[in-house]
Amino acid sequence: QVQLVESGGGLVQAGGSLRLSCAASGAIFSTWDMGWYRQAPGKQRELVALRTSGFTTMYADSVKGRFTISRDNAKNTVSLQMNSLKPEDMAVYYCYARYMAVGPAYWGKGTAVTVSS
Repeated sequence: QVQLVESGGGLVQAGGSLRLSCAASGAIFSTWDMGWYRQAPGKQRELVALRTSGFTTMYADSVKGRFTISRDNAKNTVSLQMNSLKPEDMAVYYCYARYMAVGPAYWGKGTAVTVSS
């Protein structure tokens, strides 16, 4: 059974930094795409950053240059370093995993990021 558990959310002032981490279990994640989505109140869930099993990295335009995704396949973790946070980054951030982009998507329960201006 695949499980994704996020940690690292919280309250930060605009311009500050946070690091989110996701611990995955229940599969060999080296062959999975893993990443982060976010959902702000009243908005649809959107892709923030993705690191595929083939080492391709994708970012939302709004976070390029500020956020960095990394993963450790040996530890089954994926992290998101968020710098220069803006109030518009405030959302619930969800860890995401999918087997080679063809299997069902799995989601964590989310971790809230609040950015004060």
